[in-house]
Amino acid sequence: MTKPHKEVVVSGMRPTGKLHLGHFFGVLKNWRELQKNYICYFFVADWHSLTTEYAQTEVIQKSITDIVIDWLAAGINPDQAVLFVQSQVPEHAELHLLLSMITPLSWLERVPSYKELKQENKIKDLSTYGFLGYPLLQTSDVAIYKAKHIPVGQDQVAHIELAREIIRRFAHLYSTNILLEPRALLTQGAKILGTDGRKMSKSYDNCVYLSDSVETAHKKFMAYITDPQRMRRQDPGNPDVCPIYGFHQLVTPLGQVEEINKGCRSAAIGCVDCKKNLLTHLNASLEEFRDKRKALEKNPKVVYDILKEGSLKASKVAAATLREVRSAMGMEGYASK
Repeated sequence: MTKPHKEVVVSGMRPTGKLHLGHFFGVLKNWRELQKNYICYFFVADWHSLTTEYAQTEVIQKSITDIVIDWLAAGINPDQAVLFVQSQVPEHAELHLLLSMITPLSWLERVPSYKELKQENKIKDLSTYGFLGYPLLQTSDVAIYKAKHIPVGQDQVAHIELAREIIRRFAHLYSTNILLEPRALLTQGAKILGTDGRKMSKSYDNCVYLSDSVETAHKKFMAYITDPQRMRRQDPGNPDVCPIYGFHQLVTPLGQVEEINKGCRSAAIGCVDCKKNLLTHLNASLEEFRDKRKALEKNPKVVYDILKEGSLKASKVAAATLREVRSAMGMEGYASK
């Protein structure tokens, strides 16, 4: 797999459970397009999962195969992108260690998500170096492949800016530009809300999972909360606050979306009919994905082989970068003499 003169994109996903429709429309469809135009490294971020799931690692191992099956079924192509597991490329960890020697503690403590997540999470003890240092590990994840672009949402821009600062500090200390400063490739996040009207998230238990059967997905959608102000069938609604309308904007033909918008506002269409209409289009859009997913579930060795090959490809590139870093820092060691 060679894409000469193309820039590098790196992105990862934590294996902390099943993937849901938010991942499909918000991440995987974007990856599918990126792989056509960039040299892409997509990895399962199992070390990152340890920052919060260190006490229940069984969920990590089980999730790795499940989420990669979803990647492949969604059209992520191992002939166009390198797919691998983070922990199978130990160079990530060594670069993380080396960069930790030059990263001021205050830089990590000021990352907005660090304080926010610690305050929000009342169940798990997040007072660990792993949790504090995960943005530095993210820096290593992208720097090791000399990534130019990192697809992120607005909430992750601060992490990219931190990576740029660390790489500039490295360049200043060792008079080298071997590590590239990555840039945030802002992605237009799809408006994917869960069954309760909040952001779709496993922590809210409001997800429609990619592995759900057609019947299970149907039950979940029919139970979806719509416009809370529309109490009766004859009440006019506001599609702008309705999760179902958000899905229509993703999978329903544009002309019909406009009709649904008008019908909701005038009460010409009820919520039940609106949901049934959506399911027709959603099932059609997911039919190919579901067929591929079933086939891959029956043959998980395909997934193992893809990840093994991808890890070897990633290691080759990562090792070359690490040799340059060691040399710049005067850490070649006796083996190179």
